[in-house]
Amino acid sequence: MTANPADTSLWPAPHATGAVDATVHVPGSKSVTNRALVLSALASEPGWLRRPLRSRDTLLMADALRAMGVGIEEGVGPNGTGETWRVLPAGLRGPATIDVGNAGTVMRFLPPVAALADGEIHFDGDPRSYERPLSGVIDALRVLGARIDDDGRGTLPLTVHGGGALDGGPVEVDASTSSQFVSALLLSGPRFNQGVEVRHIGATLPSLPHIRMTVDMLRSVGAQVDTPESGGEPNVWRVTPGALLGRDLTVEPDLSNAQPFLAAALVTGGKVLVPDWPTRTTQPGDRLREIFTEMGGSCQLTEYGLQFTGSGAIHGIDVDLSDVGELTPGIAAVAALADSPSTLRGVAHLRLHETDRLAALTKEINELGGDVTETADGLHIRPRALHGGIFHTYEDHRMATAGAIIGLAVEGVQIENVATTAKTLPDFPDLWTGMLGSDGA
Repeated sequence: MTANPADTSLWPAPHATGAVDATVHVPGSKSVTNRALVLSALASEPGWLRRPLRSRDTLLMADALRAMGVGIEEGVGPNGTGETWRVLPAGLRGPATIDVGNAGTVMRFLPPVAALADGEIHFDGDPRSYERPLSGVIDALRVLGARIDDDGRGTLPLTVHGGGALDGGPVEVDASTSSQFVSALLLSGPRFNQGVEVRHIGATLPSLPHIRMTVDMLRSVGAQVDTPESGGEPNVWRVTPGALLGRDLTVEPDLSNAQPFLAAALVTGGKVLVPDWPTRTTQPGDRLREIFTEMGGSCQLTEYGLQFTGSGAIHGIDVDLSDVGELTPGIAAVAALADSPSTLRGVAHLRLHETDRLAALTKEINELGGDVTETADGLHIRPRALHGGIFHTYEDHRMATAGAIIGLAVEGVQIENVATTAKTLPDFPDLWTGMLGSDGA
C-alpha cells in the first residue's frame, strides 16, 4: 500500500525526555456529537448541544444537515460561546449535495435521513469513501421503501430520491463490516411510518458498544427501543414510530481520543489527568482503563476525571478488540514498545476503515524496525528496538496518533500529514506538545 503522495508534509514527533505530568482537556466525542446532531435534526422541537466536537467529521455532518434545511446555530445560548450549538429542526428538503469526506457516520447515518426529505439528495466524498462498504444501508433502505441510485455499486457516490416519508418496518442487514449499518437505521427509525425492526444476519457484529450508544441516545430523546439486552430477540432491535424531543445535551469528552495521552503516561512512566471522564458511558474508549492497566499502568476515577499513571514498564497483551476496534492503532503502538509480545484479535473489520489499518500498522511499525505480522483477524506484535523514520498515515487520524505515541520513545520519528488528526481531534499537535511541556516532558 502507498501513502497519498499529495500529503508530503512531515511533523517531527516530539521525543519525551522524562515522565509526563499533565492535565489534558480532551475535546468532545465525535460519535456522540454526530448522533446528537442527527437526533436533534429529526426532533419535533429545538435542542441544544453543549461542548460539541468541532472537527472535520462533525462539521461535515452539520453542513450536510444544513443543506437539507436544518438550522444549526453556533455560538448562541446562555453562555454565548462557540461551544454551544442550537439545532432547529425543519422540513427536510432537496435538492442538495452532501460531502461526506471520509466520515463513516456521515455516509451511513444520513441516507436514511435523506429518504425522509422531499427531493433529491446526492452524496459524494473523498476517493477513499468510494471503497468503504455502504451496501448494508442502501439495500436495507430499498427494502424499507426508499429510492436510491448507486449504479449497482453498493458504495458512494449515490443519490437518494426522498419522498418526504418512508414506510419502514422489518429489515435484515449484515452488519459484519460495520455496526454503523444498524445505528444508521435505528437513528431515523422513529420517523419511519412503521418504525423499524433491524435484524442483523451476519456472522459477527463489531463495535457493539456503538450500537448501545445509539440506543441510549434514542431513549434519551423519547424513543421506544427494544433490544437484545432488554429481553428482545438476539441480534434484533425495534424502534417504535413517534416524535423525538429536543434536548439540552452536554457532549462527553471523546474517550477514544484520550488514548494517545493515556498512552503517553504509560510509555514515559508519568501521569495524565483527563478531566470530566464520565462515571457511566457507552463510549468504547472507556475500556482503555482496563487495557492500559493490564499493560502496566494504573488509574483512578475521581470527581475531577481520570488520572492514569504509568509504572515505567510496558507489558504485552493478548486481547480481543472486536468491540473496541478503533483503539487498535494506539494499542499496537504501545505494544511495539512493550517488554513481551502482544496479540490483538477480533479486528478483521479494520481492513475496511479509513484505511486498511492492519496492513498500515504492520508496514509502518516494521519500517521503524518492528516485528509485526498480520493474522486472519488482527496483529501479532513482537517488540524490537525501533529507530527513527517516516511514519505514513494514509489520511487516517488514528495512524497519526499511533505514530506520535511511538515517537515519545523513539527519536527521529516523522509523522506524514499529521493534519489528518483534524478529522476527530482538532489541534492535536498543540495538545501533544502542550502535554509534554517546553522541555519535552
